[in-house]
Amino acid sequence: MTNNFEKLIEQEKAEAKEICSIEGDGSKHCAAAWDAVEELQAAASHQSKAVKKNSLQTFCDDNPEAAECRIYED
Repeated sequence: MTNNFEKLIEQEKAEAKEICSIEGDGSKHCAAAWDAVEELQAAASHQSKAVKKNSLQTFCDDNPEAAECRIYED
């Protein structure tokens, strides 16, 4: 999945560079294009920090009625 983000980020960077070369570095369109790049980079960063499930959590997602997956409240 990270590879997909890398491709998207590279595409957005190329687009941002093109827009800035046409519109100028101080233009609103240029700033918006670089904002899009930053948003993708942030999304990629957040996704890489996602907590991975262990085997029991995966099992319980698939079998919530199993005895091992019961949740008891105090």
